[in-house]
Amino acid sequence: MAHDGDTPSGAPIDRSDRSGHAGLVLLLAAVLAGAIFGLRFLGNDQAQPLILALLAFFAMAGVFFLFALVIGVIRFSARSARNDITKIMADTSSEGMAVVESDGRISYANEAYLALSGSAHADELRPVERLFTGAPEVSEAIYRLALAAREHRAASEEIRLSPTLDKAREFGWYRVRVRGIERPNGRPATLWTVADITHERERQENVFQELQHAIDYLDHAPAGFLSIAPNGAIIYLNATLASWLDYDLAQVGSGGLSLSDVVPRNVVAMMTSFVGEPGSVRTETFDLDLRRRNGQFLPVRLYHRIAFGQDGRMGASRTLVLNRSPGLGVDEGQRAAEVRFARFFNNTPIAIATVNRAGHLVQANVPFTKLFGALPTGEEGAPIASAFRDGEGGQIAAALKAVAEGRGEVQPLELHPAGQDDKSVRVWITPVSDAEAEGENAILYALDTTDFRRVEEQLAQSQKMNAVGQLAGGVAHDFNNVLQAIIGYSDLLLGNHRPTDPSFQDIMQIKQNANRAASLVRQLLAFSRRQTLRPEVLNLNDRLYDLSMLLKRLLGERVQLDLTHARDLWFVKADVNQFEQVIVNMAVNARDAMPGGGKLSIRTANVSAHEAARLKVSGMPPADYVLVEIADSGTGMTPEVMEKIFEPFFTTKEIGKGTGLGLSTVFGIVKQSGGFIDVDSRIGQGTTFRIYLPRHVPSEMPVEETKTETVKKPAADMTGQGVILLVEDEDPVRAVNARALTARGYTVLEAASGVEALQIIDERGAPVDLVVSDVVMPEMDGPTLLGELRKRYPDLKIIFVSGYAEDAFKKNLPEGEEFNFLPKPFSLRQLVETVKQVAGR
Repeated sequence: MAHDGDTPSGAPIDRSDRSGHAGLVLLLAAVLAGAIFGLRFLGNDQAQPLILALLAFFAMAGVFFLFALVIGVIRFSARSARNDITKIMADTSSEGMAVVESDGRISYANEAYLALSGSAHADELRPVERLFTGAPEVSEAIYRLALAAREHRAASEEIRLSPTLDKAREFGWYRVRVRGIERPNGRPATLWTVADITHERERQENVFQELQHAIDYLDHAPAGFLSIAPNGAIIYLNATLASWLDYDLAQVGSGGLSLSDVVPRNVVAMMTSFVGEPGSVRTETFDLDLRRRNGQFLPVRLYHRIAFGQDGRMGASRTLVLNRSPGLGVDEGQRAAEVRFARFFNNTPIAIATVNRAGHLVQANVPFTKLFGALPTGEEGAPIASAFRDGEGGQIAAALKAVAEGRGEVQPLELHPAGQDDKSVRVWITPVSDAEAEGENAILYALDTTDFRRVEEQLAQSQKMNAVGQLAGGVAHDFNNVLQAIIGYSDLLLGNHRPTDPSFQDIMQIKQNANRAASLVRQLLAFSRRQTLRPEVLNLNDRLYDLSMLLKRLLGERVQLDLTHARDLWFVKADVNQFEQVIVNMAVNARDAMPGGGKLSIRTANVSAHEAARLKVSGMPPADYVLVEIADSGTGMTPEVMEKIFEPFFTTKEIGKGTGLGLSTVFGIVKQSGGFIDVDSRIGQGTTFRIYLPRHVPSEMPVEETKTETVKKPAADMTGQGVILLVEDEDPVRAVNARALTARGYTVLEAASGVEALQIIDERGAPVDLVVSDVVMPEMDGPTLLGELRKRYPDLKIIFVSGYAEDAFKKNLPEGEEFNFLPKPFSLRQLVETVKQVAGR
């Protein structure tokens, strides 16, 4: 192959060999001649060793040369060593190839590159940067490639050049690539390749034009067409259907349009929940209404085709849409009847399906698919009994058999859809008279009764809780009277015994156990919401902080307590003692749910009315609330347990370790305080209770306190004077209270009922100083007695005593009626203090 200037036209140019240098040869010859000339000036004795050394050097150089020649290190012709198959492939490649050295010199160019550049000699070679010039976009592409070459990166660009390099065409497309290469000697270089891809681009444009024509044909076909992804997104919509629905095609495929935008929501699940065998294809026909963008409906018939992949997953649909609007059908009457029937059939709230003699589904409406899922139709599908819970298919089979044999009316069945334990349905089955026509033997109607069942269960639960509450309240009232007598007589005995008496401690034990029983009664009253509350304005952060030490002692060392207080927490109005009881009860329950230790978190927060509406807590209206959240990391609860946690006497603890009144008491206190409670629990993750108490907004003007408040500081002198009418239907309670008041200097008139009290007042002919009356009594209750006494003596003072909360009977009094209240059971000291304070003497 020729070099440099004598290269023939069309032959590859290779200047990568390093040629020998004549100056080095002359230098070597001069050194040898100088050495020989220098030997002439030396004697024979001195010259002989030097000559031997020189000869030995040349001999060794010859031996090394022979070895290098044998192993291939030295070759006589570099060109012949590189003239292998690799070089032939590069020389004859259809793509132009050029190797550019780091100094910008082209050291190699194949025949294709010479043809593209129009160069006949090495001196005429032009680099790629000079071949492609012209429009700005061409210069920008070449600049990016040159930058990649300098950074030794691989890059590629497709460039449209007009005119082309060979000037024979108006324009051409070229693919230009660049990448860095490194020779074995370590010198870097850059390989440029240039390929003419004009014909390839022309083929692509032809295919694109054909595709555009096909899309245009499909877009303007007289029928609608759409493709639906398994998630309900519309990925294609032809122009015909888009014009029918008045939608812009730009919205399709970009997430702007979904199936739920054009069909009723109950149809979406039906069209995207098909089940099929791997690799199969399924086609369904639907008669329904599409929804236009303006809200109007378009009656259509859909031929909905779904292909299933080898993994059994549903692919995108191919759905043909036929417009069934008036005026577009051949038989207008038949078309209108079919459209009307399709609307009735698919928009009814009742699920309807037809079944053949083999018990397989033939046809179903939209509500049926929504309720039971998309079931295969025809003989290859599963029987209709598979749509119901295991064990209920026999009832369906028996009902179908009865219909087929014409036994008359079949009673409705109460069943459950398969895989939906929380749903229930009522099913009716009727025969088809023309069964031979379409292979349909019976019509199945199903109505979702889940909500009705839930309402029935809630009503039954409410009635049961109300009955238990009334029972608990009645028991508490009667038990309070018993405890009142026990506590009263214990106080009388304690007053007659010194602490040093042997019986003093026995009497104290009787009173302490009576007080324990009174605590249990208060829990019953809290559950029945009939306890007495003394609400006051509270900041729950302060209350929780005061409780923290007590809670830490209750929780023990293995349970960590974490209190998180909200800033600027709103005020609430609640009974502080009852609120503390709520927190303590829930903390103890949380401790028992974490036998191995854990963490109890108590958090407070303000909940605005907007947030409350978004929470959707059952029965809680939108308003401002204060949230108290109690969360533990315990074992959690199952859904079955969560349904019963607020029922009285229900407990998951061992016998003797729980009364079952803890959470029912909490529920009663929260409800009586006007609040709401919500619970969330997961097995193994813990339980979270959220208590919402109404926000209290203090009024600008101070409100005058009513006389229901008892004296906080008892008077030192417990004696008094005056006439007191004591009305109590329980003889032991009346007797002990009368003894206590008489012992303090009061004159006590006793009455066993309201009627007897009126008789005493009438016979006396003068008012008494104070009336102490029970609320619940036979013949005449306390509020009625007060009304009769007010007719006679409007300014008469009265104290009501009751085991129920004062709110339970306050509504029976005239508005603004002033009275004093003392909840049972009470000690004789509390009775005397209250009488002293109210009577004022």
